[in-house]
Amino acid sequence: MLGAGIQGALLGRFQGRRALLYGAALGTLPDLDVVISYADPVSAMTFHRGFSHSVFVLTGLAALMTAGIRKRWPDTGYSAWRLFLALWLVLITHPLLDAFTSYGTQLFWPFHPIPASWSSVFIIDPLFTVPLTVAVLAGLVWGAGSRVWRAQAWCLGWCVVYLAASLAGKNMAETRVQEALAARGVRAQTMFSAPMPFNTLLWRVVVRDGDGYYEAVTSWFDRKEPELVRQPLHPELVPPLLNSPQYIRLAWFTGGWLRHDAIGDELVVTDLRMGMTGYYTFRFVMARRQGDLWRPVLPERWASSRGGVDELRQVGRRIVQAQPPLPLAEWSLRNGEGQVPAPVETLLK
Repeated sequence: MLGAGIQGALLGRFQGRRALLYGAALGTLPDLDVVISYADPVSAMTFHRGFSHSVFVLTGLAALMTAGIRKRWPDTGYSAWRLFLALWLVLITHPLLDAFTSYGTQLFWPFHPIPASWSSVFIIDPLFTVPLTVAVLAGLVWGAGSRVWRAQAWCLGWCVVYLAASLAGKNMAETRVQEALAARGVRAQTMFSAPMPFNTLLWRVVVRDGDGYYEAVTSWFDRKEPELVRQPLHPELVPPLLNSPQYIRLAWFTGGWLRHDAIGDELVVTDLRMGMTGYYTFRFVMARRQGDLWRPVLPERWASSRGGVDELRQVGRRIVQAQPPLPLAEWSLRNGEGQVPAPVETLLK
């Protein structure tokens, strides 16, 4: 939708409805890296949003496409610069928007800084997508009228405002959690925050503290302190994994936001950035016990629930109601998939 809206705003009066279709197709192009097959799920996760999301690769692609299109259609009614700007923006805004989510986007490939993860919007956000969708559908139905293109331009402006507001929400959440922890004598070492599903009003914040971490939930509408629960990281389980190239890559990709759990004879590594306690999105079996030793294995996905309608209903209610709080301590017991993990300290009941 973003690609369609951008190309419609810049080239719609020249290309008509086709601008929307061209922009939608081109805006999807970076995600075609998902067709590449990898040997294990960690590689599939950490190589996604790689070269195809690089600002360098996409800038070069926009330049090549501009040269090819102008050679094939030299008299289009608009300048090569306008064409390049439209193509470049359609392509480049895809990874930039991805970087506003929690996943991790390798904007500067082939260089290898920690992937960008500004984590201020959820991967699906109706308030961002629906206005764009309405404007694009209006363009497809009513054609290249000036009012339609102005509406699309206004929707693009709304996208910018909404992303800025999401960053303000992120700052609010982190500040509240820092203050709540400081009141208890806890000083945050590092912090990661992300919005809860489908909104930017309710936030979860993860704070690393020694060999454990705090997970907190707070909303724009809260008048009291956030609910907090402390959980273990189990760093003592890390050494056996240091010979695993997949683990090293996962630690780089996530910026080190990993917890480790010995569940039966399997060592499960969890990405703390996505999902929430008890319902984390990415969990991997990365070693198995052989006698008294852990041996790294080719990673496998650890089957875990992402929650259902009941959990989503609780999250939705929590946006506007601080009571009852989300049952973080209860949900945290699921991190061991039925086995009680290391003792969990609930700071706020």
